[in-house]
Formats: sequence, C-alpha cells, structure tokens
Amino acid sequence: MEIKTDRLYSESHEWVLFENDTTATVGLSDFAQSELGDLVFVNLPQVGDTVTAGETFADVESVKAVSDVYSPVTGKVVAVNATLLDAPQTINEEPYEAWLVKVEGITGKVALMDADAYRALTEK
Repeated sequence: MEIKTDRLYSESHEWVLFENDTTATVGLSDFAQSELGDLVFVNLPQVGDTVTAGETFADVESVKAVSDVYSPVTGKVVAVNATLLDAPQTINEEPYEAWLVKVEGITGKVALMDADAYRALTEK
C-alpha cells in the first residue's frame, strides 16, 4: 500500500493535497480503494457546490457496496474529475492521480494526519 508523503489524510481515508492555504485537491487513499474493491460508479458534486468538512460530498460504488466519501475541508468545488464518471476504476489503478474534486476558499477542515500517522492508523 502506498502512502504519499506530500499529502495529508483524514480518518475516513481521503487524501488532501494543499496548493496553498485556501485551495486543495481531494481524493481517496490507496488504502480506501483497496478496502472498497473494484469501483464501478462514482457520484461527484457539481462545480459551484459547497462542501463541508466531515460531511458527505460524494459516493463511490464498488462490486461490494456503496460508500460515502467525506469532505476533509469546507469550501467551494471549483473542479471535478469528470474522467472518473466514465472510468471509476481509475481510482483503483492510480488513487493518487485520480483526484475527485478541487476546492477553493477553504474555511475549515477536519483533523488531518501526515503520512506517518496515517500509516499507523491503517496498520491497526
């Protein structure tokens, strides 16, 4: 399992890559995609939607079940990865390239962990 050191992670297994204090890209960790299994559908928010830290903003469907995706930050969605709508398996293949949304105007965030703390969480 890969854990990138340039990102922060939430307890619900989303990764966040901050471009600056008010802009971030959000995706699912390698651990999350491996636990979910083969993804067959992704439901993403629309550009312009507001996401709230700790609340559901998307869902992913695997051959096992539908799972909610929680936003690690509060802000406005400025981009969605539309490629995932036709190719959700990209998250399984490249979880750190297959981002879900880009958020700007960040006004809040959940507690986030660095790579070492996240690795410890996933090893429990």
